[in-house]
Amino acid sequence: MLSFILSKLLWGVVAPGNALVLAVAAGAALLRTRRWQRAGKRLITLAALLLLLVTYTGLGALVAVPLENRFPRAEPTGRIDGIIMLGGAVNPPITADRGDPSVNEAAERVLAFADLVRRHPEARALFTGGSGRLLGQEYKEDVSARAALLEAGIPEDRVIYEADSRNTWENALFSQDLVKPAPGERWVLVTSAMHMPRSVGIFRRLGWDVIPYPVDYRTRHDATPYIRFEFGQNLVILDDAVREWIGLAAYRAMGRTDSLLPGP
Repeated sequence: MLSFILSKLLWGVVAPGNALVLAVAAGAALLRTRRWQRAGKRLITLAALLLLLVTYTGLGALVAVPLENRFPRAEPTGRIDGIIMLGGAVNPPITADRGDPSVNEAAERVLAFADLVRRHPEARALFTGGSGRLLGQEYKEDVSARAALLEAGIPEDRVIYEADSRNTWENALFSQDLVKPAPGERWVLVTSAMHMPRSVGIFRRLGWDVIPYPVDYRTRHDATPYIRFEFGQNLVILDDAVREWIGLAAYRAMGRTDSLLPGP
């Protein structure tokens, strides 16, 4: 519980977008002092340069592409015993408020999972995701996922839903306890390409060797930066990539992954 709370509080400070806002605010505050005016000017100048880099360069894509290219996707062949979709692709509070399933920029997880479930009727299907929010734990992802998958043509009773996990470590741990995969079973893991290295490392750490099925790509395969002069979109990519790199380091330090940068 403590590590979960600390991770949320720390991310509120070190997330690139938040860090830039805090830097500007701190610089403005320093400008109002005599002793630290020069430091304030330097801090605001640095923040402005970083804002320009995020907006007008492929900085976010360059940080993200090593993660997205780490596990090339291959269509699973032969018998598949199970298919897992990690949470993170839905907006539970919006779903609860509007009464309509709301998905986010990772909606490809839902589409790919539904497609695999239809193509592999012999496989067990599992969605895992409770609430990763520090506040608002009452909004669980399974409610939104059920509704979204139903709209995608997947009946509710076709999928096993795990709704208590708060992060990727608990996704894997609680899922293993729920479905109890037997040795030799072949399970496909569906999640965002950027999130796949940490996810695979966690499952391996638990002794569950999954078949990666990355989706929700944000970069080009040849690592050519996708440059678009849209600060908001570029910042989302940078935020997600930095979160994953920090998560890989933190989870390795806690012994939750099998290596610092898991690979095929």
